[in-house]
Amino acid sequence: MLDRGEIVDLLADYPKPPIVASVGSHSALDIADGAVTEGFRTLVLAQAGREATYAQYYRTRRDATGRAIRGCVDEVWTYPRFADLAKFATQERLRSVGALLVPNRALSSYVPLDTIESEFRVPLVGSRSLLRIEERTERENYYTLLEAAGIPTPTKIPDPRSIDGLAIVKLPHAQKRLERGFFTVASSAEYERKSRFLLDQGTIRAEDLATARIERYVIGPVFNFNFFFSPLFPRAEGLELLGVDERRESSLDGLVRLPAAQQLELEQAGRVPEYTVVGHGTLTVRESILEDVFRLGEKFVHASQGRYPPGILGPFCLQTCLDKDGRPTVFDVAARIGGGTNIHLGLGHPYGNALWREPMSSGRRLAREIRLAMDDGRLAEIVT
Repeated sequence: MLDRGEIVDLLADYPKPPIVASVGSHSALDIADGAVTEGFRTLVLAQAGREATYAQYYRTRRDATGRAIRGCVDEVWTYPRFADLAKFATQERLRSVGALLVPNRALSSYVPLDTIESEFRVPLVGSRSLLRIEERTERENYYTLLEAAGIPTPTKIPDPRSIDGLAIVKLPHAQKRLERGFFTVASSAEYERKSRFLLDQGTIRAEDLATARIERYVIGPVFNFNFFFSPLFPRAEGLELLGVDERRESSLDGLVRLPAAQQLELEQAGRVPEYTVVGHGTLTVRESILEDVFRLGEKFVHASQGRYPPGILGPFCLQTCLDKDGRPTVFDVAARIGGGTNIHLGLGHPYGNALWREPMSSGRRLAREIRLAMDDGRLAEIVT
């Protein structure tokens, strides 16, 4: 892991104000929109063939005074592959323009984690050391952190022979490696039957199946709680709940919209849904549950500070299922900005708005943190 002091030292030569940068996928528009709203210029690092969203349709247009009047992306740098943005020359160029890079899932998916941790000498606004916990195959992952925090997680099933009720098998998709090849089963016999079918279909790989996590399925609605933790405020005020989203997954959402009789009329391949995330919706949670939600966030912050100092910085997301009694079970963690925050760009998150008394999306909250840190001479406290 790069020494944090080495990253902080880079800030001394940074031009002021810095430019807010992100990888062109996932939540880049939210990051860029929030940064422009707070008065920063923005940079998106895109892959060739996927740059038009940023370079054409959301390119910033500014008036003679520099005020943004249209769009939110000031610069786009394009590379043959996303992984190329970690090249030494690119790192030098990022530092020369004063780039503060906001890590999203695209960064940690397309650039090797070893490279991000040990070779990528660009300040990250967030927690560099926590990006690895999202990999379920790592010995230390988000499950171990959640357990250390005392946060309820789904019961792990040690092997397929122990399946004795509804369970979910978690592994990557064979072709779309950043997506899920998840499937549900209710018995060991169904596991054998479904896994063989999905292997034959090319949906999953045998090597991924061998290391898949099997866990008891928790029945209830899913809430993705988008938090923000700031070291700039007193500890009692550092944790913020900004908003809540839910996922739209294909082909799962299309399948469950069909009556049961029509589901049974589908060919076999159509009856086994895929869990590819294609969009998000916005939610709120019953107010009597909010204190439980905050307790989850506080426990996560405390455990992350103890195991991965300086702990979580900035945005993070706890993907949570609430059972019939409103009890939470956290089944996934994003130790950076979540994938569903674009639903609140411009309008702000409901809870973030209530706290800040103005539209406050995750992207804007990130940019506000940068501005507050700059004004107080504390930029070193929010980067790793």
